[in-house]
Amino acid sequence: MDFLMSGLAACGACVFTNPLEVVKTRMQLQGELRAPGTYQRHYRNVFHAFVTIGRVDGLAALQKGLAPALLYQFLMNGIRLGTYGLAEARGYLRTDEGTHSPVRSAAAGALAGVMGAYLGSPIYMVKTHLQAQATSEIAVGHQYKHQIFPPQSWKVALAAAMVSGVAVVLAMTPFDVASTRLYNQPTDTQGKGLMYRGILDALLQTARTEGFFGMYKGIGASYFRLGPHTILSLFFWDQLRFLYNTYAK
Repeated sequence: MDFLMSGLAACGACVFTNPLEVVKTRMQLQGELRAPGTYQRHYRNVFHAFVTIGRVDGLAALQKGLAPALLYQFLMNGIRLGTYGLAEARGYLRTDEGTHSPVRSAAAGALAGVMGAYLGSPIYMVKTHLQAQATSEIAVGHQYKHQIFPPQSWKVALAAAMVSGVAVVLAMTPFDVASTRLYNQPTDTQGKGLMYRGILDALLQTARTEGFFGMYKGIGASYFRLGPHTILSLFFWDQLRFLYNTYAK
């Protein structure tokens, strides 16, 4: 569960921070091995880079490399935080006397970090290549012409649905937990709930009694249900639209 929770949490954050990763990648490649003043600066600062990429490459370019970025975050942070959490749960971070050991914690953190970085490195390379891709007008660094999926491929819809599934389950699980408990609570003779007054009360009681993560109980099952459902729904919708546009003309 530690692996899954930490991986999903990192994926949720990645959806919002990936544009900054695109900007960072291009600014780091700008002027590579060239003396200051001998090259054209397409990106003067972070804000200028945002505007330039959005204006020239389009707003969608700010999310370039999102698919491998999500996979990288899930793999790296799932391994890193999950391994550390496992070591902590097994008591490896404590001495024989039961006290916390800073040395063991540092060693476990370093080992977990190395494992996550090593296994995630190939995916990070693909992510960097995709994020560096730009229109020739503002291109920096070497331009790899990777194309994960051909245009109009069903795989595009599949990948988009997998990404949206992560965002949806992170946003909706607390409400799903609350609704499940509201439906399942005991009632009096008039059918009025005996435990919760409504969805807000259910959320507040759950958070107050069970903590923040109490509102995310069953998130793994939610994703493995919602993920395929979202994927198949968007996939079938995209394919039906494609068939309609192809044969209705």
